[in-house]
Amino acid sequence: MLEQLINILVYDWIGMDPESHLAGAIHFFLYDTIKIFLLLAVMIFAIGVLRTWLPEHRLKRWMSRGGLWGNLVAALFGAITPFCSCSSIPIFISLLKAGVPLGVTFSFLITSPIINEYLVVLMAGEFGLPITVAYVLSGLLIGTLGGAVIGRLRLEKHLEQDIIASAHNESTVTQHTWSTRLRYGWDEATGVIRQIWVWVLVGVAIGALIHNYVPQETIHAAMDKTGIFSVPIATALGVPMYGSCAAIVPIAVVLFQKGIPLGTALAFMMAMAALSLPEAIMLRRTMRLQLIAVFFGITTAAIIFTGYLLNLLANVL
Repeated sequence: MLEQLINILVYDWIGMDPESHLAGAIHFFLYDTIKIFLLLAVMIFAIGVLRTWLPEHRLKRWMSRGGLWGNLVAALFGAITPFCSCSSIPIFISLLKAGVPLGVTFSFLITSPIINEYLVVLMAGEFGLPITVAYVLSGLLIGTLGGAVIGRLRLEKHLEQDIIASAHNESTVTQHTWSTRLRYGWDEATGVIRQIWVWVLVGVAIGALIHNYVPQETIHAAMDKTGIFSVPIATALGVPMYGSCAAIVPIAVVLFQKGIPLGTALAFMMAMAALSLPEAIMLRRTMRLQLIAVFFGITTAAIIFTGYLLNLLANVL
C-alpha cells in the first residue's frame, strides 16, 4: 500500500520518469523515510511501555554479584537502553559509583550503543529478522565477553581516585500506573525520534544516492582491492566517524545490497556505534589512558572477529 502511494506521488502526480536515477532516488527516500518513522513510532512506544516493568534496582544488585552472570545482565541492560556511546557514559559512571565491578560496567558500556530499540527496529525493517537476531546476539556476546576480559585484567588501579572513593548510590523504585506507563512509552517514542530524525533523513538520503547512482561494479571493485582485510579496514574507518546508527543503517543496507559482505557492513556499524573519539575524551574524566586503550583494543578485536564470523554465516542468514 505504501509503495503504491509513493508510486502515484512520484510518477503520476509529479510526473517523473520511472527510468531516471533521480526519480528512483526520490522514490527510495520517501518510501524508506516513511516506513522507518512508522516502525520507530510504534515499536519504541511498545518497548517503552514494557520497560516500565523492568526492576532497575534489582538489575544493579544482579550486576554487583560479578562473574559472567553479572556481565550478561549488564549487557542485556545496555541492549535495552537507547543511548549512543557518549550518552552511555553517565550511566557507566553511576554503575561504578554503585559498586558494580569494573568489567561488568564495561559490558554495559560496550553493548549499550551497539544495540538499542531503534537500531533493532531499523535493522528488522531493512535487513530482515534473521540478520537482526544475528547482530543482536553478536553485540551481546561482544559486550559480555569483552567486559569479562577487562574484569579479569584487574585494571581498577587505572580509574580516577574520586570515582573509586565515591559513595554508593541506590536506585529509587518507581510505582507505575497504566497512565504513567503509557505516558512513559509516548515520551520514549517522541524523545528518541526527536533525537534521531535528522540522522534518519541523512542516512536514507545517502542510501538513496548510493542505491541509484553508484554502480554495483564499483562496489565490487573496491572490495576486490581490500580482499580479506575489508573487515578490519571497515572497523578502523568506523571508529573516527562518530554518529548515530540511525544514519548508518540505511547506508549499510544499500552497501550490502551492492555487494559489500554482510559482516563487513555490520562491523563498520558496530565500530561507529561502540567506539568514537568523543567517547574516549569523555572517558578520560573517569579513567587513565591505559584503561581506555585496553577498552578500545578489546572491543575492536571483538568487532573484527564478529565481522569475519558473520561473513562466514552470511549464506545461512
